[in-house]
Amino acid sequence: MGENNNNVNNLPPGFRFYPTDEELVVHFLHRKASLLPYHPDVIPDLDLYPYDPWQLHGRALEEGNQWYYYSRRTQNRITSNGYWVAMGMEEPVVASSSNKRVGMKKYYVFHVGQAPDGNKTNWIMQEYRLPDSASSSRTSRRKTDHSKWVICRVYEMDDDQDGDGTELSCLDEVFLSLDDLEEVSLPN
Repeated sequence: MGENNNNVNNLPPGFRFYPTDEELVVHFLHRKASLLPYHPDVIPDLDLYPYDPWQLHGRALEEGNQWYYYSRRTQNRITSNGYWVAMGMEEPVVASSSNKRVGMKKYYVFHVGQAPDGNKTNWIMQEYRLPDSASSSRTSRRKTDHSKWVICRVYEMDDDQDGDGTELSCLDEVFLSLDDLEEVSLPN
């Protein structure tokens, strides 16, 4: 797998890459796993695990603060400086038109140091894979092993980033509540 992909730097002016989960799975990952052509061919193949997430610049397709790349599916998620830890269960990626499951998505968080004593960072990876049934239910002239490929989206959460922008910190809530001092009752 190559370290750099010249296609990443040859995007047309104004090109923005903000695919939905469904688009990542159906239009990119499925076509890659099936050896079908896909356009634009901008997502590079990258063996993720030798690289720490902050080393993806120049190696993966970068859009804003997100990096995209294909990788071989593996259980080894250890880099030279840390490791990726799964967060929760996999969740299905469903087609908007049919509500049919087209893929699976799993979240990982990067820890610096050696397992299990590493320090959690703000780096998040979403790993998309095709459903296990994809390779067994399809018959084609070409032998396809869908389980070999995943597509990854990596990004760093800001400390002050709160997801949807509506959450307040505890301190903000205290200051806002000072406007309603008549309604505040303190314990005796």
